[in-house]
Amino acid sequence: MKTKEEFQFSNGVILFPIFFVLFIWIVFWIEIRFGIDFTTYGIYPQTLKGLRGVLFSPFIHSGITHLYHNTIPLFVLTAAIFYFYKPIAWKVLIFGILLSGLITWSIGRPSYHIGASGLIYVLVSFTFFKGILAKHYRLIALSLLVVFLYGSMIWYVLPIKEGVSWEGHTAGLITGMLFAIIFKKEIAKPKKYNWEEEGFKEEEDPFLKHFDEHGNFIEYKEIEEEQPTIHYTFKPKSKDEE
Repeated sequence: MKTKEEFQFSNGVILFPIFFVLFIWIVFWIEIRFGIDFTTYGIYPQTLKGLRGVLFSPFIHSGITHLYHNTIPLFVLTAAIFYFYKPIAWKVLIFGILLSGLITWSIGRPSYHIGASGLIYVLVSFTFFKGILAKHYRLIALSLLVVFLYGSMIWYVLPIKEGVSWEGHTAGLITGMLFAIIFKKEIAKPKKYNWEEEGFKEEEDPFLKHFDEHGNFIEYKEIEEEQPTIHYTFKPKSKDEE
């Protein structure tokens, strides 16, 4: 995004989400290939050792189903963040992982909390609330699309399913909403028309000059009469000139 008024596609919009998701799959492959269990590197609330999970938990998953359900929305949402919010994308991702992880560590049950779902809730929450606050038609459309695709996720911020870290989901929801407010000024703004700019003078606008003060169209001939006209005449060539 060159300016705050326009969006711009770049290689990073696709490359980083691909590498991010690929790294998560590689971690899972290492667990399967070498018989290693990284679960103990997840967040274990209110213990000093469990703090390391704030950094490591988004990359650890309990199984192929858990991994599949997390990496697809993670790819889509990360790509959307880098396209629509490129100047603050890294801040949202890095601080989103840290803050949501710390909140989970503070309020979570005494169990290992793993998976990228906390970060996914950060991105869903941030994208939704940011689009509403931005008042930009594209960002509002993105918010509505996120609601359509992932709106049902809201139920999992409640303890309705055993074995699911609703605390991590709640932490992500809160974090995303806070970021939408904190980064309120760093949003893309829709382009303004001439008449919306400060210092605009109607009489100088090339389009509005074709209308009178009552909004009636002025015929082109009337305007043409007010402008100086230059006439060109051509005489036939003489035989000498030929």
